Parts: sequence; structure tokens; C-alpha cells
Amino acid sequence: MNTPLAVNFEDVKAAAARLRGNINTTPVLTSTTANRRTGAQVFFKCENFQRTGSFKFRGAFNALSSLSPEEKKRGVFTYSSGNHAQAIARAGQMLGIPTTIIMPDNAPIVKREATAGYGAEIVLYQPSETVREDYCRQRAEERGGTIIPPYNHPHIIAGQGTTALELIETAGKLDLLLVCCGGGGLLSGCAIAARELSPNCRIIGVEPEQADDATRSFYTKTLHKINNPDTIADGARTPYLGSLTFPIILAKVDEMVTVSEDAIARAMFFLWERLKIVVEPTGALATAALLDGVVKAENRRVGVIISGGNVDLKGAIALFEKC
Repeated sequence: MNTPLAVNFEDVKAAAARLRGNINTTPVLTSTTANRRTGAQVFFKCENFQRTGSFKFRGAFNALSSLSPEEKKRGVFTYSSGNHAQAIARAGQMLGIPTTIIMPDNAPIVKREATAGYGAEIVLYQPSETVREDYCRQRAEERGGTIIPPYNHPHIIAGQGTTALELIETAGKLDLLLVCCGGGGLLSGCAIAARELSPNCRIIGVEPEQADDATRSFYTKTLHKINNPDTIADGARTPYLGSLTFPIILAKVDEMVTVSEDAIARAMFFLWERLKIVVEPTGALATAALLDGVVKAENRRVGVIISGGNVDLKGAIALFEKC
């Protein structure tokens, strides 16, 4: 007997209702150049225009607004390198919930400063010496707070799934949907929505070659782990898929692919130059798979999730000069 998945389409619809009026309905952009290069009709869902600059706000607001009054009063804890941190901080600010973020000391400065600007308490740790989940659990227990992890949480997954729900409502049914993958919250949520709204759509997750734990896990059906992977896509440095996201990805996703560091950088600069939008390396993963030919898309309607735009500009300039 199959074990029921932690999240279903009804949860995604409930999240959409909860988020209505509290999030940005992000634009779906097209590019004649991208269409010509790929031979496809490409629809870019631009979550870099979401509150706090990434899709993460969807799940964060959905999760925090679902807490009981007592849980809200005691506050929320999480661990994140940046985008989830900002999302939790901003959602907490909007809902009047105290937030504490356990953040690696090598997190991009732009993300750390934004998180602090939203009123969160930041506690730094060294990734080489500390297991962030354990440290967060310890701090939360000391204060009686609730932990909202970056991806392995039903309300997080359901909230992220509203990204694909909006995309398909705007662009119509798709033949392919490309989604970046770190811990799998966005990919699993979008896969649930796409399976319901566009049943014939092929759903593909995209990872950096240097952080391919989810791809290995998907094809072996055994959870793989990579500690502190060395990739410019900092949002994909999560060491492994979650106990909730992994089964959903196995059940709902058709394929996992990887892209090189150079391909990520080229895709990021393509989006800057051609679509005139600022996108971070992780946000360009799905675009990289398409433009680099890892995924063949000729004569197909293709949805591409651009997951965020919280780029470290100094780092990006150095990367541009290197390329």
C-alpha cells in the first residue's frame, strides 16, 4: 500500500487562498531571443519580483499564517543561507511574529543585511563546524519557539506550489516545466500543481553539477547527501532532499538534470541582458538547462521558474569578468 504524500493539490489551493492579497502575482515574461534559440515557446515565471525577491515568501507566509495564536506569540526559528531567511523575517514582520534566523557566516552579505532589515534576530554559525538543524533545534527549545524549516514542511511545500499554479493559470497548459532544486520545496510543490492543472506536462528538476544530491537520489531512489557543495548557486547548497519532498519528487517529477557552473553564469547574464531582469545564480538554473541544450524543447510550450533575484552584485561582477 502506497503511503499518502504529505501535500496534495487541495493544500496548494488552500495556500493560494491564504496568500491572496499578501503576495505579488509575479509576471510571466517571454523572449523572442529565447524562443529562437530553443525553437520553443518559453514562459518565464519571474519570482525575482516576489516579496523579498524570491519564491520563498510564498511558503513562509503560508506557514507562519497557519500557526496558532500561542505559537505566533512564542516566535519562529529557522535556518537559511538567505532567501528563506528573508522570507520568514518579512512574513514575521507582517504578521507580528518574532523571528530568529540561524545563518551561515558565509551567507551573501546582501541577504544577511536584508534579513536583519526585516527585523529578524540573526545567529551566525560556521558550516564546517556546526550542524545547522541541531543548532536551530537547541535555540528553539531554549525559548519554546516553533521551527519552520526551509523546505521540509507541508505548508512550505504547498505555498511554493502556488508558483506553478499561477504560471499555468497565466500561460495555459505546458508541455515542459523546468524548476530549480535545492531541498525540493519548490520542485515538489510545483510538481503537485502542474500534475493537476497540466496533466501531460513533463516536469524536470534542475541542479548544479556540483550539488547533484537530488539527481543522484532521484535515479537511485536512495537519499544521497553532499555537505557544503561548492557552487555559485548558493540556494542549491542544501545537503539533501527532505523526508517530505523526496517522496513527492519521486512520485510527481519525470526527470532530473544538472548544469555546469559556466552554464549557470551564462544563463544569469542572458536573463540580465535580454529580459532586463536581475536574477541570482540559483534563479537561473532552470534557464541554464534550457539554453545549454540539456533539455530539448523544440516545438513545445515551456514553463521556466526563475526562483529569485537576490544577487550579490559585487560577486556577480567578479563572475562576469571571469566569464
